[in-house]
Amino acid sequence: MDQKPPALVTGASRGLGAAMAETLARRGWHVVAVARTTGGLEALDDRIQAAGGSATLAPMDVTVDAAMQQLCRGIHDRWGALPVWVHCAVEATALSPADMIPAKDFGKALETNVTAFVRLVSYVSPLLRAAGGGDAVFLDDEGARKFGAAYGATKAAQREIVRAWQAEATTATAPRVHLLRPAPMATAVRARFFPGEDTSGLADAREEAARLLDEAGLARAG
Repeated sequence: MDQKPPALVTGASRGLGAAMAETLARRGWHVVAVARTTGGLEALDDRIQAAGGSATLAPMDVTVDAAMQQLCRGIHDRWGALPVWVHCAVEATALSPADMIPAKDFGKALETNVTAFVRLVSYVSPLLRAAGGGDAVFLDDEGARKFGAAYGATKAAQREIVRAWQAEATTATAPRVHLLRPAPMATAVRARFFPGEDTSGLADAREEAARLLDEAGLARAG
């Protein structure tokens, strides 16, 4: 059994999620990497192993309730607790005017960014408490954008859930809940909302991952 403490990263196959996973692995965590894209996870694992780190790949969809229950049960059975959860899974729907949002697109954003997120919080919270509190890291952004109402609305709901959890986390074993704002980065999610943007001035995802994890106090494992 890997003796490194586990860190769960949901949405780990690309962009900031992958950068978070790689950075945590370099800092001594055993990364449990969750994403729908098996190929992206395998490429991530190659990079982590090349840098001397370790990971467990979990090719799962966070919207599948049974899969998330299985994931959290597996973490409990293997480690008994979870010191770190970094949530980067997000559904960025196609651009659409606010008065013409397709019901299917809004449903997908709602399911991933709100409904599945609420379930995950309830499943992961006991594992964080078992670690003596643990750290839960979530990402904020600048909010609604032109033609991005579905994404903006569901991310706003997620933000309020996180803020409520922060306010409620007052006991000694309550998780330390972080709501962090990355600088604009050249990621696929941003490209969806800013097509054709000059990316030369955008932040590097790996540098942002290191900065954000430092902000959360996760410099090294343990």
